[in-house]
Parts: sequence; C-alpha cells; structure tokens
Amino acid sequence: MSQDKNVAIAQQLLAGIGEGRPPETLAAMFAEDLRFEIQGDDGVLPWIGHKTGRQAAADFFREIRVLTEPVKFEVEEILGSPNRTVIVGDLATRIKSSGKIVNTQFAIVLTISGDKITRFQMLEDSFDLSHTVRG
Repeated sequence: MSQDKNVAIAQQLLAGIGEGRPPETLAAMFAEDLRFEIQGDDGVLPWIGHKTGRQAAADFFREIRVLTEPVKFEVEEILGSPNRTVIVGDLATRIKSSGKIVNTQFAIVLTISGDKITRFQMLEDSFDLSHTVRG
C-alpha cells in the first residue's frame, strides 16, 4: 500500500469522527481481527487496554462519546509509510461526570493492510485522564 493511500485512510477516519458518523460505520474501516491498544490504567475507562476485533473500535467510539466531550482536537501532522500512518496532535477532553478538562498530546498509530486498519494504537496521557475520572 502506498504512503499516500494510508494517509488518505487516516484522513477519512478523522473526517468520520469529526462528522459524528455512527460507531459501526467508523468500525467498518477496521479489519475483523483488529488489534486495538490504548496504554493506561485499565479498569477505569472502558477503552483503555488491549482488545481485539472490529467491535473494539465500535465500542471505543461509542463509549468515548458517552463519557467525554471533545473540547479541542488539533491534528498537527499525519505521517505515512507503506504500512503505517501516524496522526500527531493535541486534544482537550471534558469528562462529563465531573466537568473537568484533560489536556494531552497524542499520537495515533494506524497499521494498514489493503484498505483496512489492522492495528489502532493511541498514545496519550491516559494516566492523567484516569486520575481525573477518579478524582
């Protein structure tokens, strides 16, 4: 797969998220055997941890909308290679239960095969997010 095609897939994913497309529609961009990984304090937020399968992506998009509200999501750069794309940026998230806002830098690493995302890895300060939710 070409670097340009992988960047286009990342852009399509971001556009779908920004437009509020249904979780199942977004999840269709992912492979059936997806590896879904967000490092952090698992057990506090349902999307943190290691999961497998396309349903993990649908659950993530659904749960994040229920529990949080986006305040800022700025993409600084999208870097592409023949099998991977990295989305780098800053985000601010309001925790609905407390109203508190968490600011963090992030990197989303998408591994792509064919036209499907086979691995979703998000790197952010999820420990601060977990701490804020507990707080």
